Amino acid sequence: MAELKGAAAAPAEIKMLIGGAWRRGGALQPVIDPYRGETVTMAPESTAGDLDDALEAAVAAKTKMAAMPGYEREALLNRVAELIDARAGEIAEVMTRETGKAIKDARAEVVRSQDTVRLAAGEAIRIEGQHVPLDGSAMGAGKVAILLRFPVGVVAGITPFNAPFNLACHKIAPALAAGNAIVLKAPPQSPGVVAKLVELFVEAGAPAGAVNLLFGNAVGPLLVRDPRVDFISFTGSSRVGAEIKAASGLKRVALELGGTGPTIVHADASIEEAAPICARNSMRLAGQSCISVQNVYVHDSLYDGFVAQLVAEVKKLKLGDPLDEATDVGTLIDAAAAKRVEHWVKSAAAGGARVLTGGRRHGAQIEPTVLADVTPAMHVVCDEVFGPVVSVQRYGDLDPLLAAISGAPYGLHCGIFTKSLETAMHAVRALKVGGVIVNGSSTWRTDQLPYGGIKASGIGREGPRYAIRDMTEERLVVFNL
Repeated sequence: MAELKGAAAAPAEIKMLIGGAWRRGGALQPVIDPYRGETVTMAPESTAGDLDDALEAAVAAKTKMAAMPGYEREALLNRVAELIDARAGEIAEVMTRETGKAIKDARAEVVRSQDTVRLAAGEAIRIEGQHVPLDGSAMGAGKVAILLRFPVGVVAGITPFNAPFNLACHKIAPALAAGNAIVLKAPPQSPGVVAKLVELFVEAGAPAGAVNLLFGNAVGPLLVRDPRVDFISFTGSSRVGAEIKAASGLKRVALELGGTGPTIVHADASIEEAAPICARNSMRLAGQSCISVQNVYVHDSLYDGFVAQLVAEVKKLKLGDPLDEATDVGTLIDAAAAKRVEHWVKSAAAGGARVLTGGRRHGAQIEPTVLADVTPAMHVVCDEVFGPVVSVQRYGDLDPLLAAISGAPYGLHCGIFTKSLETAMHAVRALKVGGVIVNGSSTWRTDQLPYGGIKASGIGREGPRYAIRDMTEERLVVFNL
């Protein structure tokens, strides 16, 4: 283990935010730095009573939020973005200590989060309906119909640990931009950095009850079932997403779930372009992203050269102390997650896969790993690894590969490297996924785009414009003139 940086500070006690007031919890749970093993923060376990109070506060605040003019919501969110910029260093360090994310990746997430909030601010003044022409029928002729959009009311947001700050921004900012109140349940692994974000909304002047923050796992199932919730926005595993969908009843939901990161390197692609991108995007965030490059499919004619360059690029990445500026790959969220990934790699190797580099575990860290000679039924191929592991497979005919990717349970992003526009468009038409990234990997995303998947990868789309569309409801108005 690398030399420790800095002296360990006393763990901070995190508080809930309910109705504009910070509230201490009863039972406290330690949040452990996965690299150092030190307690970073102490987070409360919210109770059913805390949830009831938070929902009551949100219900009381939703009318005030709905009445707030768009320009005021825009100004509120822009103030939050300014505060994020001013506190970026502090926020990034808390994120790294809680999650083991490399500090440079944590800083990048904070910068990106400013974009997320500013994009939501801009959308707050662009929520629009449409005119529905009625003169296409005798019954409608002479009448005027329009669709208007109104806030849904109370949003329930549940976020994961892997991008804790940015994904919380993706829940709170669109909810407020649309004129809603929100009850957010933070991930138990990284509650402190989410609390830092919520503090900024309070400091920026969010009305009491507009943002409410809870912690722990006990309140999650109660939150999604509660009839006071009008819309659920969840990012996390496909298993939990399915449970939320089953429990949500008639509530509308947005579910951003898992994936297996397929990326295709076609016969006419540039290895020099594709290999570094696939190497970086399979190992960045220690592979803990639902669009991390997990499976690379390389045409027979390029396979050997691509694998050699991919392995060379992966070996350049430094595994180490997440607070070290030189570290490229930090830890997984905890040792248990690393042990699972280690077991999957060993299982693949026992089944005939070759470990070309990496594969070893050091506490909560996994060495960046490249596998070859894998088979479709291996966990590292067909299940979401959520670790720094990439598998490379060869193919000859593109069409069976596109059919296999389309027939898989997951359908988030797929990348394809090709110099042929015809090949790219053929893949776009054939692939049953949420997004196709041409001449890029499955990992590419920017926050103004509609992001999401199909099948086991989810329902709905994120990105402020598209989340706001989901967090508002249409109302038809007909004028009989």
